[in-house]
Amino acid sequence: MEDNNDNTAAGEGGGSETNSVTKNKELPELTLVLIGDSNSIEIGPQNILLDHEERRNVEQFSSKLYDFCGRQISVINMLGLENIEEIPVNQGIHAFLLLLPYGLHNSHYSSRVQQLERTFGKRSLLNVMTVVTHKPGEKCESALADLKANSGFNEKRFHTCTRCMTDANDIIDLLEKIDVMVSENNCCSERDEHKEHLDCKCDKEKGIRHERENPTDNLKCESLNGPGVAEHSQQNDGSAGGEGGHKTVSAETEEKGAFKDVSGNKDKTLNISDERNSQRFQAESETLLRRLNLQDKQQKMSPAEFLKLGPPVKQSHDTSEDDLAHTFIQRLMMLDYRARHIQVKQDNPDVSCSQSVPVSDSEDFDDLFSDSVDSDNSIQSHVHPMDVQMAVFHCSDNFLKQNLVTKLSQCQYALPLLVLNPDTKDIECPLWTFRQITKAWKIAKIKDNSNVVSMKSMPICKAETPMVSFFRLGSLSVSKSQLMNTLINDRHSTFFHRNCPGSTKSRLLMDGVAEIAWYCPAGKPNDSFTDCIAFCNLHGDALSFEKQREILTEKSSVTVVLVPTLEKGQKSTTVIQDLYKLPNPLIILIADNDRGAVQVKDGKYKVGLKDRSQSDVSEGLKGIIRKILSGPHTSFQLESMAKVPGVRVDENDEVCQKGKSAALKTVNMLQGMEISEIKDTFLPCQGDLWQKWCRINKELYHLKGHTEQEKSEKQQQLMQIRQNQCKASCRELMKSFTESLLSLPSKEKEYFLKWTQILIDALSTDDLSSILQSYDEKWTEVLTLKKKHDKSALLTSKQTELEQISKKLQSATFGLEHIFREMGQIYEAHRAVQAESRAVKPKHTHTDWSKYPKLAADLMISGHPVELMDGDAGHVPLTWISSLLDEVIKKLGDQRVFVLSVLGVQSSGKSTMLNAMFGLKFAVSAGRCTKGAFMQLVKVSEEIKKDFKFEYVLVVDTEGLRALELAGNSTRHHDNELATFVVGLGNMTLINIFGENPADMQDVLQIVVQAFMRMKKVKLSPSCVFVHQNVTDIAAAEKNMDGKRRLQEKLDQMAQLAAKEESCDAECFGDVIAFDVQTDVKYFAQLWEGSPPMAPPNPGYSESVQELKNIILSKAKQSAGVKLSHFKSKIHDLWNALMNEHFVFSFKNTLEIAVYRKLEVEYGNWTWALRSNMLTIENQLHTKIENEELDEIKRSDIVKEMSKTSEKIKKDMSKYFEDDKDKEMLVQWRGQFENKIKEFQEELVRGVERKLDEVIQQKKACKKLDDKKTDFENKLLQKSKELAHQLKDKPKDDRELQKQFDGVWSDLVRELTRDTQPIKDINLEDDQANILHILGFEWNLIFGCKKNGRYKTISQVSDYTEYVVLHKHQNTRDQWFPRQMYEKLKCQFKGLLEHGDQELITSLITNVENQSLHEIMKKPVATRGYSSAYLQEVAQNVKRTVTEFEKNKKYAFKKEFTVDLLLYIFDRAATWLSQSHKIFTVKNDARIYLESKKTQYYNIFRSFCKGNSSAVVFGEMIHEKLKVSIVEEVCNNTAIDLAGEMRCTIPAFKENRLNLEKHLLKSLAEKGNFDAFIIYIRNPRKQVEAFIEERVNTYMSRESKDKALNTLRKNVDNVYTFVCQALFDATVKVKTKKGDIDMWVKEFSTFLKVRLTLGAISCQNFKDINNFDFLKEEIERGLATIKKEMSQLSLDKMKEFRQKPEQILIDQLCNCCWETCPFCRAVCTNTVKDHSPDDHSVPFHRSSAVTGRYFRGTEEMSIEFCTTKVTSDLRFYLGGDSEESIPYKIYKTAGPPYVNWSITPDQSKLKYWKWFVWQYQEELEKYYDLKFKGDGQIPSEWKTHTKEDAIESLDEMYHTRCQ
Repeated sequence: MEDNNDNTAAGEGGGSETNSVTKNKELPELTLVLIGDSNSIEIGPQNILLDHEERRNVEQFSSKLYDFCGRQISVINMLGLENIEEIPVNQGIHAFLLLLPYGLHNSHYSSRVQQLERTFGKRSLLNVMTVVTHKPGEKCESALADLKANSGFNEKRFHTCTRCMTDANDIIDLLEKIDVMVSENNCCSERDEHKEHLDCKCDKEKGIRHERENPTDNLKCESLNGPGVAEHSQQNDGSAGGEGGHKTVSAETEEKGAFKDVSGNKDKTLNISDERNSQRFQAESETLLRRLNLQDKQQKMSPAEFLKLGPPVKQSHDTSEDDLAHTFIQRLMMLDYRARHIQVKQDNPDVSCSQSVPVSDSEDFDDLFSDSVDSDNSIQSHVHPMDVQMAVFHCSDNFLKQNLVTKLSQCQYALPLLVLNPDTKDIECPLWTFRQITKAWKIAKIKDNSNVVSMKSMPICKAETPMVSFFRLGSLSVSKSQLMNTLINDRHSTFFHRNCPGSTKSRLLMDGVAEIAWYCPAGKPNDSFTDCIAFCNLHGDALSFEKQREILTEKSSVTVVLVPTLEKGQKSTTVIQDLYKLPNPLIILIADNDRGAVQVKDGKYKVGLKDRSQSDVSEGLKGIIRKILSGPHTSFQLESMAKVPGVRVDENDEVCQKGKSAALKTVNMLQGMEISEIKDTFLPCQGDLWQKWCRINKELYHLKGHTEQEKSEKQQQLMQIRQNQCKASCRELMKSFTESLLSLPSKEKEYFLKWTQILIDALSTDDLSSILQSYDEKWTEVLTLKKKHDKSALLTSKQTELEQISKKLQSATFGLEHIFREMGQIYEAHRAVQAESRAVKPKHTHTDWSKYPKLAADLMISGHPVELMDGDAGHVPLTWISSLLDEVIKKLGDQRVFVLSVLGVQSSGKSTMLNAMFGLKFAVSAGRCTKGAFMQLVKVSEEIKKDFKFEYVLVVDTEGLRALELAGNSTRHHDNELATFVVGLGNMTLINIFGENPADMQDVLQIVVQAFMRMKKVKLSPSCVFVHQNVTDIAAAEKNMDGKRRLQEKLDQMAQLAAKEESCDAECFGDVIAFDVQTDVKYFAQLWEGSPPMAPPNPGYSESVQELKNIILSKAKQSAGVKLSHFKSKIHDLWNALMNEHFVFSFKNTLEIAVYRKLEVEYGNWTWALRSNMLTIENQLHTKIENEELDEIKRSDIVKEMSKTSEKIKKDMSKYFEDDKDKEMLVQWRGQFENKIKEFQEELVRGVERKLDEVIQQKKACKKLDDKKTDFENKLLQKSKELAHQLKDKPKDDRELQKQFDGVWSDLVRELTRDTQPIKDINLEDDQANILHILGFEWNLIFGCKKNGRYKTISQVSDYTEYVVLHKHQNTRDQWFPRQMYEKLKCQFKGLLEHGDQELITSLITNVENQSLHEIMKKPVATRGYSSAYLQEVAQNVKRTVTEFEKNKKYAFKKEFTVDLLLYIFDRAATWLSQSHKIFTVKNDARIYLESKKTQYYNIFRSFCKGNSSAVVFGEMIHEKLKVSIVEEVCNNTAIDLAGEMRCTIPAFKENRLNLEKHLLKSLAEKGNFDAFIIYIRNPRKQVEAFIEERVNTYMSRESKDKALNTLRKNVDNVYTFVCQALFDATVKVKTKKGDIDMWVKEFSTFLKVRLTLGAISCQNFKDINNFDFLKEEIERGLATIKKEMSQLSLDKMKEFRQKPEQILIDQLCNCCWETCPFCRAVCTNTVKDHSPDDHSVPFHRSSAVTGRYFRGTEEMSIEFCTTKVTSDLRFYLGGDSEESIPYKIYKTAGPPYVNWSITPDQSKLKYWKWFVWQYQEELEKYYDLKFKGDGQIPSEWKTHTKEDAIESLDEMYHTRCQ
């Protein structure tokens, strides 16, 4: 940006010459003049600022201040003087301190300021610091407000302190304010002194006249500007040749610092040394950094600070100076070349706007002719744009510098080549910053009379090009930079010049900087130059920068020098003479010469500029340069700068060199090899081995024929490949690379990675250029043919050639991603081999492969892209990606991320757009088109984190869809696969469309729409935004509206087409995904502003990027994103589903499944809490009924009792759904589970209501007997008492007593039961036979079936052929159809029944059994007794069901089947019926009731006989009654408690239904009982109930017997305490009220009936009891005995009572889904019984052999798993007699029950059923009468699995599904 300083007079301008003056005495650093009132300060030895009375300080600086702060400060005391003109002018004054006493400050201020202005002029006011002094303790808050009323007062230059000035902090603050003022004044002086030179011949008299008219001006300005100002004015003087400068004022000054330049002009006074000049520069630099808010950047800025998602980039009108630097970086990163000039909002009145106009307050006409204008010089100019760029450059670390320079290059801006270090003043070459830049150009040559264009692409550091260097000598009116721009790109300001927006006169950091830019031809006739040329521009006057000038001269092919005039005797003449002598071509441009170009001699030209247009000069200069370069010339290479002496190169830094050395060590071993050879030799794991692995793995999902055998073989092949990869993984390249990654510190590691990429890129540059050119030409040909709708063989041929070139390009591409891919493959191979042979310790390799994911995770976190999908193999390495993400989660936590993916055609600018939007690093250079998919993390910055629900954005960039140039089926499949994967991963997908014509996008749109439709079908709901890139006129609203309309139409059309393919309903795109064409479509401007390679990015493009980013963020605010762990799961789910041909059928959301499984566990806890509470309520209500407190059950009462628990469950549910970490996923099931809990509660209420109603009905039915019981008991008591009285005087022993009692008892029972009929026992066998006969079955058949006993195993029969007959033989078989023919037919067709028929019959039996038992158990047998009508009703239903089943079947059941089925059901029901009838009999038969009381009354009789008192006898009677009730209460409560304990402690009963199934299968395997397996397979619920019962018995009798007994004892203690308390309370109350025995019984019963049933107690025989304390003691003694007996009670006793722990657990755990897979009969493991609309599912399907499936027409067993079949080409028949078959891949289309099942491919990795099949091979063959042969042969791999493997696989499966 030299042109702002081009006005320096020749011979002047600073440099070593200007600083050659020596000083006799060292000048002070700071000179202060104290003016104002003398009474404003107390001078004395303690005064820090002024410790002497002298009026003037004759010393150079104050020793007091030097001791205080270490600075050389001169303080001149002029306080109280009216005349202050006698200030020593030889000392440059930095500041006037105007000292004012508080109270007089306002009036004194005005007079002192006027005095200063009169003496030194208005400019002196810039140097005033107002100091108001006050007495200690005095407040002076109003001083500032008072002074602000004065015009021109600057509150920044104001200070207060005590008059004694002894406070160190006050003085420090004052000096800091003075430093700031001085720094600002220096900048201001630069601006005011700098004048533009408008004409080469200026009016010399003007300066002389000005001097005569204003003799004191020079003195005033020179004195007051202080050190540095005079020198600065020399550099920026507007006069040519040094004329017009200020003259000196005294001989003294002239003597001290005068010199004459070579032109003989008068010297200027110099009061500054090199040190002072450096200090001034330092101060100005600090001010600049402070203004740009960069002052704290001691720790340099790094790329990480900008790889964040921050607030929207500020637009020009919003940017403040504080934000200027960061905004510059952000906009540059977005490829906005306008970043170089950002207008700043002016909040600060001290900073001028570039458009502001100073206004003079004078009305004198003469002022119109004056050069000076009264302006407010306190106002700063805005920061120069290039100062912003260079300040940012200096405050950045090397990596951010590299990024900035790369972006500047993309913006077609010049780049810093030589830079002055602002701290050390060293010349630096930032070579490192160029390393990422690659330039491409085309060279056109005539060959064989035709124009041949060749393409070149290479890293710019390696490019050898001519270099044309420009510099100026002296000051010029012509802009050198602007002239250079016309040579490179006349439409773009490659080099900043004085006419660029934002240019100012004040510039600090650009002088001495050399910038470089390259011209790259496009291979077109209008190219300015035919080859790539570097142009270098030295900013500032080259006379002042000799070293830079010499370097550029030496390196240049052509040197161009601009001079104001070409005359001898000038300083510039010497330089030109030296250049002229050099052999290098030289072009001299002369400002005051009006002649054209003249060649002085060979290679030496001079060109006049005067009165010539810039275009004329430019064209002439181009011609000269072309002519020179057409001949022999030197070349320039950037890398050569590293060898220039005296230049510090950034790459020589130790840390960079260490990284480079490590990279060279790695890459040197690749030298001299072809790229393809490098990959084969050093990266063997990712080549043929990996691609073969991927191919075989995909084949696993498309099996044919003998699928299990084929699958087993392929899995073995996959493992062999993994083993081969392990053997091949010990290559030197990977060893060296990974060792460096593991050992290097972070910075060195970063350099190492960069260097490795740089060195690797250099290997393939030449190959890539030629291949890319061929690809470009062939692609153009293909597109041309397609546009012509040419379908000929020529198009096919061209497409084939294009594919071949594409493969060649793929093999020639080599980058860091290939090395990381190799790391991934090494890791996957070792993991696979290790997992396969866990018992064998893995062989130690050269490095610890287990650390590879951690290394990759570190890089991902630091902002490196990571390959997600291998583009060459088209596969996702799931193990590698999972481990990598696990490491990321370990380091960052399981953070939420918003996944943004992008999809579009090839080369449509997807990566460029993402890089510009987020500052990412996706590869975009030529030949580096994205292959596969990459992901990169972007952190959400702290400023905006509060607005989002996630911490990171994870951006997924993908390779382009290739539908445009390749139209093969494989390509379409690949594109569909990629689109589905990318759309499924993203929370939002950007659909990138190139161009405006919807017809061109049709293929892409169809793929995209189909992908979104698939997401909808698998319940994923991403959002989308369509991006139209390369739109010509994005501002045309009408055109955009039409474009959106056409897009909407096309999307709707594609939605209808996709709906047909995916078999779902969709009329428009809005039916597929939420989409608003007005807000979800963004039009992008063209990327380039002109034609590449010299075109800069279009500013409209960066605006579009920012707008799109805002759209994305606004939508992202509504999203919670997804956790990294969820993202990992989603990758697995999507990819595994994509491996299958039918994505929707194959997709399973493993994360969703795991979350659902956890929800099932919670659901189990909630239902258990309700069930447990309901059992307690049932007990309480049952007791009330028994105590006759309730004679009716109201549902509302039960609900009321449950309300507390119910409300708690509701709160728990709400908390779970709202607070759980997976709440976003749980929300989909909330309503469903809330309803399920309500239904469950209602079901519990109905069940208890029904049970208790039966108890009430039973109570009513027994009322007649109950009414007699009191009478019976009174008579029994009376008889016992009488008999005892009769025998009291006779000798007696127990035997005699028993004999006497038995005689009386028999008579008494007969007497009491004389009027009642005994209840008869039931004869179930007779009833069953009669019922069967009534149904129409012959007696012989009935008795025959009962005799052979085959009915008992009907549910376990493997082949039901013996039970059926074909329809056409039904009426003939028993008559004349020969038996031999039937048997032959049976053998030939495998028993007449297909496997499907067998399965249907099995299901029929199971369903009929369950329904019948359920109906029977609903009958009131226990309350009303047994009736044969119950069995008859069930039998009729069964017969009806069987008849209905036979319809439309090819066979009919024989009568034996129905008879055996009914006998089987009767047998299953018999036990329950007998037990229930026994309960009825006990409670309703008077004789049985009385017999049950015999022992009790014998004891009473014996007690009377022994002479015991009534109280003792009564107590014993109470004991007996209480004992029964206590035992029941204890057992019921213990059952509930034990059920709860077992549910929490027995692993099988914890969690969900899937867990129960896992433990059941483990148990079956451990027992090894084949029959138990068959029961489980045929009737799973039956086996589950048996398993629960067995586990309960084991727990209570062995495992936790002591714990169970403790529970029992706890309940015994609890009841004992309760009864004792009731006894105490009743006794106290009766004694208080002086009641009798009747009152005591009533009170005692009242206290007990809350929990116990005492029954009716007759007191008429115990009226004599009045000692209730004695009675209480007697009863307590009895209770102690009961307690002791109860503590010894067997746990088996609980089986006699209502509540049984095993039944409670069966009710809880079996209240789930029992549907079975239609293929393998695996039971649905959903914990919720009716879980519609969710499909049935089970994670462990079985081999078909388990259920006896076989191949039609053979006896060969089918062994395939249905999870394998659904990926194969196999088909299945819809029914046993059906000829219609359906492909397994689309099994759901077969309708119910298939449609209700979700069977997802899992490659049948579960070893359990493989082990079962081969372990029980013989048993299965025998049971099903089939053979494992032919296609049913068991694969050898299955035989390697042990029982332990099988059991372990269950745990692995469960962990996978539930974690």
